[in-house]
Amino acid sequence: MEAFLMSFKDILGHAKPIGILQNAIQHNRMAHAYLFHGMAGVGKLTLALNFAKALNCLQGASDACDCCISCIKTDHRNHPDIEMIEAEGQYIRIDAVKDLQERMKFKPMEGKKRVAILVDADRLNNAAANALLKTLEEPSPANILILVTDRPYQLPITILSRCQQIRFNPLAQEIVTTLLHERFSVENTQAGLLAAASGGSIGKALDLNREAYLTLKNEVLNFIAGISADSSLHRLTFLRFLSDDKRDIMDKLDILRTFFRDVLILRETGRAEGLMHQDRVDQITAFAGKRTTGDILTAIRAIDSAERRLIQNTNKSLTLEVMMFKLAL
Repeated sequence: MEAFLMSFKDILGHAKPIGILQNAIQHNRMAHAYLFHGMAGVGKLTLALNFAKALNCLQGASDACDCCISCIKTDHRNHPDIEMIEAEGQYIRIDAVKDLQERMKFKPMEGKKRVAILVDADRLNNAAANALLKTLEEPSPANILILVTDRPYQLPITILSRCQQIRFNPLAQEIVTTLLHERFSVENTQAGLLAAASGGSIGKALDLNREAYLTLKNEVLNFIAGISADSSLHRLTFLRFLSDDKRDIMDKLDILRTFFRDVLILRETGRAEGLMHQDRVDQITAFAGKRTTGDILTAIRAIDSAERRLIQNTNKSLTLEVMMFKLAL
């Protein structure tokens, strides 16, 4: 998801992280390295870029003015002292870190601070992580590093301990709805459905709005609706559908997981307001009435286990067969 550049006052949500960063600018007490972490698609990179923008704003306040030459250059992604370092292929490699270290030996070219943002910092390979650690151990007042990640547990503890950690929580459903409607022109009712299914991630909501994903969701849930107690042939067809290489297996498992999550919520609370699949309330209600809480929890654990095994490249067919056996279908 593309990061939006604006000023802090225009960002919806994340009041606590914004407050921490503005206070640091106001009192000129910035950390030499930050770790922005939290679920994917909630705006970590957006806030990292806007923090860099505010740091270099020529007005000298705790927020970007959006008018000075520094802010304009940042908006156009051509500020010489603000850069993003991303993975080439699977990893962020040592050459990228060494190149950054060379640039950090010099003063910023135009701005007050040189800001380097490591996108998906958990993808640093071992050599790159070790090289970065040296930079973190010998901080320079003219340079600020921002590590952005959805998976902080993948980073070495030696790196984590040298960064000021700022956690980003999921966005409120109302904020996701507003963002979808006002910034991405999604129709209001559809925006509400997507927000409910997003788990607080605007990035995921946009991904869910893909026509291919919506079609896939309906296919998965229609399969579930068509399975009865004695429909072994239908289960076999569903298993083949899940393992089809032409579709994204992880998307299918995510749809399954959110369906069982909705079933669990409805069964335990009797309320439909918090369901992700608001357009399938009747199906969820019927399903919840025929399964125990234990059945549903077993199904969710089976889906989680299958996902982990597939990530580890275990046998796909066997993994999905074991999962299907444990699902309460």
